[in-house]
Amino acid sequence: MSLASNGERKPAPAENDIQSLLACHCHIGARNCDAGMERYVWNRRSDGVHILHLGRTWEKLMLAARIIVSIENPADVCAVAAGTYGQRAVLKFAHHTGAQSLAGRFTPGTFTNQIQKRFIEPRLLIITNPRMDHQPILEAAYSNIPVIAFCDADSPLRYIDVAIPANNRGKHSIGLLYWLLTREVLRLRGQIARSSPWDV
Repeated sequence: MSLASNGERKPAPAENDIQSLLACHCHIGARNCDAGMERYVWNRRSDGVHILHLGRTWEKLMLAARIIVSIENPADVCAVAAGTYGQRAVLKFAHHTGAQSLAGRFTPGTFTNQIQKRFIEPRLLIITNPRMDHQPILEAAYSNIPVIAFCDADSPLRYIDVAIPANNRGKHSIGLLYWLLTREVLRLRGQIARSSPWDV
């Protein structure tokens, strides 16, 4: 545990967590960089690829987990992934945390059109890729739904409330990020002990 700036204790990353983040290339960003994401970029390689700050990735993951836990009903959290690599991760996250998942194509009007059969009103939205999942972000803005998103260096930050800087294109990276988020949510809820490893 490390001490935050406001005197509150926050979980420090274990060495194997950081090694896993590095092994899955969670710190490798895109060649382009959005103006809003510059604060999360640590450096730039000679080939033009931006390197994301893993310390800030960890801090935002812990913040996102605390936000998810603050929602009383887990089914009011909705995780969205339109991309192929994020779909399985979203389904696993929903299975272990009790959240809803929207894997695959997002039907426009899911959050805004009440006549639709699949209409839902989540209290929190988790987005895998803001560039690919732009429609649910826009509808969440219309409906005043807060949005947590995994953002690469070139991701737009419009209508995103909590941006987790990470590689949102690699399948290993997306899987590990959702695994870490799920594990922290379950630890904060008291379903698994912080001392023992989570074997999933």
